[in-house]
Amino acid sequence: MFADLEVGALSRIMRPTLWSAMAAGIVAVGVALLLSAPPAAAGIVLGIGVAVLNLRMLGSGVAKVEIDAAGGASGSGSAGNADNKVVRRILRTRSAVRLVLITLLTIGLVLLAPPLGIGLVVGLVIFQIAFVVNAGRAILSAGIV
Repeated sequence: MFADLEVGALSRIMRPTLWSAMAAGIVAVGVALLLSAPPAAAGIVLGIGVAVLNLRMLGSGVAKVEIDAAGGASGSGSAGNADNKVVRRILRTRSAVRLVLITLLTIGLVLLAPPLGIGLVVGLVIFQIAFVVNAGRAILSAGIV
């Protein structure tokens, strides 16, 4: 479905995603502090921060790979397809590495400092819910579904 969105739609999804995730995160931190769970509150902040960092790294990685691929493209059809395959493989690999690192961090914190680790999971979930809601809104407003 994202492929059917106009160019630049994903970048327009990100700003409201960041704002809504931060707003929900502030509420969640407030609830954690009211429940006397400062480590969980710190974990929520850390989780949202990790999610935002992942998103920024994804965006900068996509831009860098697209620039590298555009600079190396020779203009022939088969070379363009090969470049697209290389770009997709690089992006998949980099995304997988980032997700494995985030997963290891999360599991490690859940095992070593459960309140902090669970807070991290909550922060990651808050960000993902904000992303899905904003992406769904963009898809519906574009009339794709």
